[in-house]
Amino acid sequence: MAPDFSLAVQFASGADELPSRAQVRRWVAAALEHPAEITVRIVDAEEAQALNNDYRRKDYVPNVLTFEYGEVGRDEAGRGILGGDVVICAPVVAREAREQNKPLKHHYAHMTVHGVLHLQGYDHVAPADADVMESREAVILKRFHIPDPYQS
Repeated sequence: MAPDFSLAVQFASGADELPSRAQVRRWVAAALEHPAEITVRIVDAEEAQALNNDYRRKDYVPNVLTFEYGEVGRDEAGRGILGGDVVICAPVVAREAREQNKPLKHHYAHMTVHGVLHLQGYDHVAPADADVMESREAVILKRFHIPDPYQS
């Protein structure tokens, strides 16, 4: 069972075939290990590139960005509530899904889960950390009958 969380889903893209709020909610719930307050925002390339440039000093269009705000409060049981935003770039996700020959919905699920895991401190810079994060993603996605995105 997922911990308590609040979720805002924002659609700031005119792209076709965006996931529904209910789909995003299910993917977030499956990836959460801690109480959280999260916004998932689906954007176009211009906004994604501007955010990546402004906050990470990287001038390219990313598929997903995660902004971690740390602990934003405590729940009734005294557990810390994590806060953060996950920004998913619709045109990049669509292009990658085409290139990887996978259903668009599967790639949105992967990017959502990936971003939520980052919010909780998972990372993939070091190979050992990448192994942990990627295996966690595969287990979560399997619940939705989505193949392991790291297996060809």
